[in-house]
Amino acid sequence: MAGDDAFGDLPVVGSLVVPASALSWRFSRSSGPGGQGVNTADSRVELVVSPLELPGLTETQRARLTERLGPRLVDGALTIAASEHRQQLRNREAARARLAAVLRAAVAAPPPARRKTKPSRGSQERRIKAKKERGQTKRLRGSWD
Repeated sequence: MAGDDAFGDLPVVGSLVVPASALSWRFSRSSGPGGQGVNTADSRVELVVSPLELPGLTETQRARLTERLGPRLVDGALTIAASEHRQQLRNREAARARLAAVLRAAVAAPPPARRKTKPSRGSQERRIKAKKERGQTKRLRGSWD
């Protein structure tokens, strides 16, 4: 996102913006292989937010969040962890991007229902003709003199 940093408000979609005050950060040491500088910085980041308490949510968005994020919520809080980068700042940016993507997917409107259609007469005839030709080929294979 252009102009997005690791410390300000987090725009999600349209009128939905997560204020910086609603974001709670926890830092710890990343797990993984050792090596030079392994214990020098707390680079694993956990971003915690209570999505159902965000300002600017409509009732339909709140219902979608409850339905889609229900299993991921612990005491009403959603936790996103990031530890793929060495720098804490880059992990903060990754966690913010991941949170925005999760919230965007959760509040998105469901796709329109599929309209049932019938195969055209020509496609049905072509299908039956191809089946008959295949059956004829197999029938001719069976006997040889």
